Amino acid sequence: MYYKSLPYRFFYYLNMAFLLTVAIVCVLPLVHVLAVSLSSNAAANANLVKFWPIGFNLDSYAKTLGSDGFAKAFQYSVLRTVLGTLISMVLCFLAAYSMSKDKYTLKGRSIYAWYFVITILFNGGLIPTYLVVIGTGLRDTIWALILPGAVAVFNVVLMMNFFRGIPRELDEAAQIDGCNHFRVLFSIYLPISMPSIATLSLFTIVGHWNSWFDGMIYMEANNQPLATLIQSLVKNMDFVRLGMNPEQMKQFSERSLRATQIFIGALPVLIVYPFLQKYFVGGMTLGSVKE
Repeated sequence: MYYKSLPYRFFYYLNMAFLLTVAIVCVLPLVHVLAVSLSSNAAANANLVKFWPIGFNLDSYAKTLGSDGFAKAFQYSVLRTVLGTLISMVLCFLAAYSMSKDKYTLKGRSIYAWYFVITILFNGGLIPTYLVVIGTGLRDTIWALILPGAVAVFNVVLMMNFFRGIPRELDEAAQIDGCNHFRVLFSIYLPISMPSIATLSLFTIVGHWNSWFDGMIYMEANNQPLATLIQSLVKNMDFVRLGMNPEQMKQFSERSLRATQIFIGALPVLIVYPFLQKYFVGGMTLGSVKE
């Protein structure tokens, strides 16, 4: 009877209308960017395009995707995202499992816990980090984009709290059967943790894919990831990096080229998200509350 009451139905439809409005507001900018990227040069330059292409053409996509510089940056971003996510999640998984144990199982647990917490409260700063990257010989390598932020302590804390919510009887039963910690970790904890792992992996993927600042300070121009390249193209209008000379630039609209690059840069995350979306809501709450 409660769900059929007038106040409930009023709140339900009002809430749905609000969420639908928010969803439309979030999607419209991307639709506008897509429409500009598919429009003619004249329509894009005249700012006539809203949410539907005018003078449909794919010249900007052909030029962007045919550029060696853009293709190399795209491949570099894919490599960075795959390696960075894999390494980050493996380290997070191992650290969270260890930290989920009590002080009797893990000797010195309090020291390790404070070591992790301090990294959240205090940061060494940009210059010391840059000097470390230079001193270790990582500059202008893919590892300069992956290793400095390989362990996300916030993700470790979330996964640690999730592990603490797993019944200890499962762990004890496995140990009685002769399983060591690695067997328990990968045979019991890993299958149970898939929603949490999928959610944290999505956060890590988006972080690596959208990160541009570290690529600008650690990498040479010809080895920069896609996000850094797009930032340079959008802000500095440096279309020479796409292999375009001044005569070729006259044949294209800067607005349509920038819109094309922005949309292509956002497309991989839009493709990956639906496959992880079913884990997303559950993974956000798993490990967030510890009884």
